[in-house]
Amino acid sequence: MTTPYPDREDAGQVLADRLAGLADRPDVTVLGLVRGGVPVARVVAERLHAPLDVLVVRKLGMPMAPEVAFGALGPNGVRVLNELVAARLDPGEVAEVQRHEQAELERRERRYRAGRPPLDLTGRTAVIVDDGLATGATARAAVQVARQLGARRVVVAVPVGAEEAYEMLVAEADEVVCVQRPAGFGSVSSYYEDFHEVSDDEVTDLLAAIG
Repeated sequence: MTTPYPDREDAGQVLADRLAGLADRPDVTVLGLVRGGVPVARVVAERLHAPLDVLVVRKLGMPMAPEVAFGALGPNGVRVLNELVAARLDPGEVAEVQRHEQAELERRERRYRAGRPPLDLTGRTAVIVDDGLATGATARAAVQVARQLGARRVVVAVPVGAEEAYEMLVAEADEVVCVQRPAGFGSVSSYYEDFHEVSDDEVTDLLAAIG
């Protein structure tokens, strides 16, 4: 029986219990996927006594089917491409999608980093936290970006997710922690009583509170 979480903070407490083995390790960085993953990640970081940061990832979606990713962009100029999918597109289409997503990534990076140094995961265990997995495409892109940023080990941690997305990520990440994997998943929002849209201001406030 799937039990809804009251809110993202409660989900973070439950998730932190599952990640207790990573507590007090000097190599761990907790990364919230913006924006909904950051409230969950803030709780996890506090419980693990680990630094909190954000990972801004933008999927590069097919022009006629944006939910289908042909790649992803990350900070510090990181670009991950699925060459087999990207090869089906006109180079001009690829460039246009990338230009749009790069602009949004840069906007979010400026807002969330607020003068902090660029994200560097060299030699670290990156714990990527989101509020749930539907298709898993963003988390998959985040794993690839974290590796490009130098992470030695990548853990994906979520309170709830679809079985198909979980299985996909098991093949990508070093470890996947998914507390609930209900059948007939639907949407992430249906597993929360409070699933308000997380604003830019909320993200920056959460980062300031722990940092």
